[in-house]
Formats: sequence, structure tokens, C-alpha cells
Amino acid sequence: MAADPRFFPCAGPQTLATIAAVAGGRLVGEPTHRLAGVASLQAAGPDDVSFIDHRRNLPLLKASKAGAVVLPEELLGELPDGTAAVVVGSAYLGFTRVAQLFHPAPAPVPGIHATAVVAPDAEIGAGSEIGPYAVVGAAARLGAGCIIGPHAVIGPGVELGASCRLHPHVTVSHAILGAGVVLHPGVRVGQEGFGLVVGTDGSFETMPQLGKVVIGDGVEVGANSCIDRGSQTDTVIGPGTRIDNLVQIGHNAQLGRGCVIIAMAGISGSAVLGDHVTVAAQAGIAGHLKLGSKARIGAQAGVMQDVPPGTDVVGSPALPVKQFFRAQSLLRRMAQASGQNKTGEKT
Repeated sequence: MAADPRFFPCAGPQTLATIAAVAGGRLVGEPTHRLAGVASLQAAGPDDVSFIDHRRNLPLLKASKAGAVVLPEELLGELPDGTAAVVVGSAYLGFTRVAQLFHPAPAPVPGIHATAVVAPDAEIGAGSEIGPYAVVGAAARLGAGCIIGPHAVIGPGVELGASCRLHPHVTVSHAILGAGVVLHPGVRVGQEGFGLVVGTDGSFETMPQLGKVVIGDGVEVGANSCIDRGSQTDTVIGPGTRIDNLVQIGHNAQLGRGCVIIAMAGISGSAVLGDHVTVAAQAGIAGHLKLGSKARIGAQAGVMQDVPPGTDVVGSPALPVKQFFRAQSLLRRMAQASGQNKTGEKT
């Protein structure tokens, strides 16, 4: 079904010319025709835009009543009669941009809620929205057009670039955030890292965590993820990086540009990730390792040594993909051999 207007206000209708321009595609249809929203192929009606990016969905396309479809050139001939087309190189990317057109991120409602607590020397950028029970600490600085959700806490000295959005119950301390950073509900940034020393009597002493967190422009962090501040150096999250829900990033970790860290992954302290590294769900990266640019870490992998640039690894301990599956094949053959008696019969 189309997006529920109770939760997702729509900026439609939009002309097909505008839709094609936003998608970066070639329009096959009437430029001035207007459509009201976006929907899946199954749910779309004559006033909706949909998309198809793979031939396996051709039956859905044939049955769809969508007014327009975003699709690659090779599927244009499969379009039902009377349906407009927006022909693009990447249908999913093009449709994403169309969906953003109809459902843009909410704009801030400028002002400070009566229940918010804002330090007298905090700087609030023009057009920013400070929600109910939010706290903005001493000497904190917010850029223009920020949205600070209910019960969010911004610690003393923290700096946010323009157009940042902190959802409800986010806490940020000891951190500098670039422009357009989005922190989803329950994110914790800048808390003390896990630094301890064993004392002479076997008890633990906490190493002061004296670094900060530096987050680049356009980073998004999913709900209930944690990014510890540095110990003696800073924890750094490169511009454009996307971090999923329930991710832990330890102190002094350094992430490059455009990394993707997926749910329940853990990156230990002082690990260094190059640009565009992908860490899949539940993978663990040991401390002080280096993962080269465009390395890809498989789900539930345990990475215990450096990974060269562009290398895909899986398993625990993690191995390059081909090496891992050769080892698995050998283990299966050994297990089969051990299950046979001397006459060749299975025991």
C-alpha cells in the first residue's frame, strides 16, 4: 500500500517532468501529467509512481496499475500500455530519489519548547527546533536548521553542524558533528570508552578517556548504537558513513568515508577502516586492526588480522572467501571419510 499519510505527509502531486528530472532519467510519457505519490507495483494505482529493477518482478509489472514506473532500459518493452516510464540506469536509486521528492525529511519548526533546558551560553543556530525536555549544555553550539527531539541531551561544548537531526532520547557528549548528521532514537555518542588497567591487587582502574568523537558530514547512525569517545586520540566516523541499529564502535576507532556498518556489528578500539568498507551483521573486528578500503566483512565474521583493500572475508576466524570455502569443502570431505569403515560402508 502507499505510505500512510498519518505518518508520512506527502508533497504531491508532482508532474512527470519533475519526477523524471529528480530520478535523473528519460521520460516516456506526458511531461505535464501529475501523480500523487509512490507505491509498490502491487499497491500502485493510476496516480502513483512505482519501480522495477529486476526481471523476476515482471509478473508484478504486468499486473500493476501504476501511472508511471521507474525502470531500466532493458525492461521498457515490458511496460503495460498506457503506463508512463522513467528510464534510468539504476531503478532503485532513481525511485529512492522520487520517494524523497514525495516524502522529504521533516523541516524544523523553529523555536525552543517551554520544557527544554538550554544553557544561557549555548548557541542555537537560526531556524533550529529544540523539542520537549531536550537539554543543551553549556557552550554547546548548534548550526542552523537543526532538529533536537524530545529528551535528547547535548553535552557541554558539543558542536553540531547545520541541519543535524537528533531523534528522541539521543545523548551526545565530547563530540563534534558535521552538517546533516542524523542520530536515530537512543543513539549514544561520546560516552567513556572501555579503558581499564589491572591494578597490583588484581582490581581494575579506569583509564581516563580524554579524546572526543568526530563525525563527518552526512553520517547516519541507527537506533541504540553506541560510539565511544577516544582515549588519548579521537574516535572518527568519516563523511557519508551509515551505521545500522545496535552497533558498537570502540574508542579511537577510525572509520573512513562511506563505510556501511550493519546491525549488531562490533568494532573494537583503535581499529582503522578505510573508505567504503562494509561490515555485515554481527561481525566483530578485533582492536588495532586495519581494514583496507572497499574490504567487505561477511555476517558473523570474526576478524582477527588485517584485511587488505578490496578483500571479501567470511567466517571466524575470518578468511578470504575462496580460502574459506575451500577449507569448508575439505572439512566436509574429511568428515565423510571418517564416517566410513574399512570396507567403504558408512558407519
